[in-house]
Amino acid sequence: MEFKSKDAIYMQIADYVNEHILLGRWAVNEKIPSVRELAADLQVNPNTVMRTYEHLQQSGVIFNKRGIGFFVAEQAKRHIKKQQRERFLDRDLPEFFRNMYLLGISPDEIAARYQAYLNENYTDHEDE
Repeated sequence: MEFKSKDAIYMQIADYVNEHILLGRWAVNEKIPSVRELAADLQVNPNTVMRTYEHLQQSGVIFNKRGIGFFVAEQAKRHIKKQQRERFLDRDLPEFFRNMYLLGISPDEIAARYQAYLNENYTDHEDE
C-alpha cells in the first residue's frame, strides 16, 4: 500500500479496510487480520493499525471479541457507504467539478469513461 500525504495514515488504512469490506473480501462476522498481521502487511507501526481499528470500531464497522480479534460488523457496509458518501460529496466532488470546468470536460465524457471503468474493473461486483 502506498500512502498519500493528504490524509493521516490511520485514515488511509481505514479506507483500505473499508474497501476490503465493500468488495466482499472480508465478510460480515468474519475475522479480519490482527493488528500485528495488518501492520506487518502494510509495513506500519502496530499502534497505527490499532488506532485505525479503534476508529472503525467507534464507527460501527468492526467489533472486538476480547481475546479473539476484530470482526466485520453486521451493518459495516451501510456505515462505510454513509461515511464515505458524505466525505466524497463534501470534499472530493467539488474539486472534481472544478477540474471538469477548468479542463472543459463534459458530463457525457465522464459518464462514458465511468461506464468503461466499471466494465473493466468491477464486472463481478454487484451493487448492494
